[in-house]
Amino acid sequence: MLAPLRKRGYGAESAREYSLIDAKTGFSPRKFLRGIGVRQVRLACGFVLFSYLLSHFINHSLGNISLDAMEYGLWFHMTWWQSPLGTLLLYPALAVHASLGLWALYQRRHFRWKAIEIVQLAFGLSIPALLCGHLIGQRLGVTLYGLQRSYAQTLYNLWVARPEFGVLQVTVLTVAWIHGCIGLYLWLRMKRFFPRVAPVLLGAAVLLPVLALLGFYQQGRTILQLAQQPEWRAQVLTPARTGTAAQRANLVQLRDYFLLAYAGAIGLVFAARGARAWRERRGGMVRLTYPDRTIRVPRGLSVLEASFRYKVPHASVCGGKGRCSTCRIRIIGDRSRLPKPSARESFVLDRVGASVDPAVRLACQLRPQTDISLVPILPPQASTSFVYGKSRIHLGEERYVVCMFVDMRGSTKMAEKRLPFDTVFIINRFLAAVSQAVIEAGGQPNQYLGDGLLALFGLDTDPATACRQALNAAAMVAGNVDHLNSVFADAERDPIRFGIGMHAGEVIVGDIGYRDAVVFTALGDTVNVTSRLEAMTKELGCQVVLSDELCNTAGIAADALPSTEVAIRGRADPLIVRTVANAAMLASMIDSRPPASQSAARAGGEPLLEGGPEPAGTLLEAARIPPAA
Repeated sequence: MLAPLRKRGYGAESAREYSLIDAKTGFSPRKFLRGIGVRQVRLACGFVLFSYLLSHFINHSLGNISLDAMEYGLWFHMTWWQSPLGTLLLYPALAVHASLGLWALYQRRHFRWKAIEIVQLAFGLSIPALLCGHLIGQRLGVTLYGLQRSYAQTLYNLWVARPEFGVLQVTVLTVAWIHGCIGLYLWLRMKRFFPRVAPVLLGAAVLLPVLALLGFYQQGRTILQLAQQPEWRAQVLTPARTGTAAQRANLVQLRDYFLLAYAGAIGLVFAARGARAWRERRGGMVRLTYPDRTIRVPRGLSVLEASFRYKVPHASVCGGKGRCSTCRIRIIGDRSRLPKPSARESFVLDRVGASVDPAVRLACQLRPQTDISLVPILPPQASTSFVYGKSRIHLGEERYVVCMFVDMRGSTKMAEKRLPFDTVFIINRFLAAVSQAVIEAGGQPNQYLGDGLLALFGLDTDPATACRQALNAAAMVAGNVDHLNSVFADAERDPIRFGIGMHAGEVIVGDIGYRDAVVFTALGDTVNVTSRLEAMTKELGCQVVLSDELCNTAGIAADALPSTEVAIRGRADPLIVRTVANAAMLASMIDSRPPASQSAARAGGEPLLEGGPEPAGTLLEAARIPPAA
């Protein structure tokens, strides 16, 4: 697949930059282990904690049935999570996840976060403080004093004895669930299947906590009624279940010690951040040269952190976590003093086929110690569609294509006689008719220029096929416009007229524009000549003017169409063109049978656009135009 690009002068990495889809390679344990980093460990621990929370919510949901159902579900819940294996999974995961969360807070060099990241951080830091009282009372009370915990005793404590703790418990459950769902979303959003399963996951994420809180509420009301019975209180609120006053005081003291230690840990993180900033300022500055500016940053910042800090637009779908590769940059000049890629960076670059070029690095992982010049590879507006492989970048390539300019005649005169809405309505129907013809013929509408458009053929096929597709499209345009005129016959005295110019040749195709206004288009003499040919349809009194180059490539007989020699403004040599009075007659000049194999003779190289032409169903329905005969 990459060979044609390399034959046209691209290096191995330059060719691979046209695709962001992960390489389809077999599983390699070495590569898998190389891709494990701090974030992957934190994610794995988060999975364990989320599964615990999930089972807890399911258990609470049983409260919508009865208190006995909750107690029955609690037996299964405790059997697993208090088993040796469950304990070995749960509590180390809790400690590691919380510790790595503090480490991530220390590592963060900037605070230009999205709202979802701020919520995740704030909720994540608050969970240990909100949860510690419940966790110490429920688990350490059982472990240290052998207390016999149950839903009845816990609900009594949360609804009757200390209702403020009930509010705290609902808060921590909600906060923990939102924090976990955000973590899952940030991980899953870059998976190919996520757009398909997102509605189902969203429904589950909303429905399950609602059912859990309803179950908690239903059985809380039940406990309020049972608490009026002295016999029930005597049975449930025994010292073996609630603990003695001294035992409860010890548990409260442990909670207070934990809160002090946790607050101290957060304070140490910010103190360490301040010490690091002071050390970096004393360590000197490095110069980062972008295509449009140069900035000086403290040594130790990653390129992506520097971009964020100094408001340089830079793509980063995963937020700098080293997962998506959209922050890729190309280093210009000397690379001998750059730090070697980390295991995580090497893994990601290898996954997208960029590891073969040492000039390509991840901006979120590279922390230069010397001045460097760099060029971001992806546009700043790159989104998850680049990760899915649905969107692509086009760095610029010379390619043989067929250009077609189609223009609506008399639109200015029409606008003088009609309301603006009516004018826009008719022009949109005309553009829909032309676009449908282009798409169905195998081309792609590229630019809409007022009442006309530029269409390209040959982006995903060979030159001969592209020329025949363009001729077929011109014939279909005539049929669609004829039908449009019949629809508007009662309201329009003057039929819609059009002119088409077509030419084939080498052009430069690529992404052109700035920031959010980047479009894929074609540049070159072929495009300019096509525009001139379309304008000549007025002078020559015909619907189509096409170049002799296009006819010869398409295999049209030399005497099939009248030819003439015309002067093209901006060109020294005249051009031989063919004229077509009625575009519909082009359909009879081309063979309607599809080529046996387009892929066998792709003289124009590999396709630049994935998926082929889009279905024209929506355009057809919008314009109410049947397929041309």
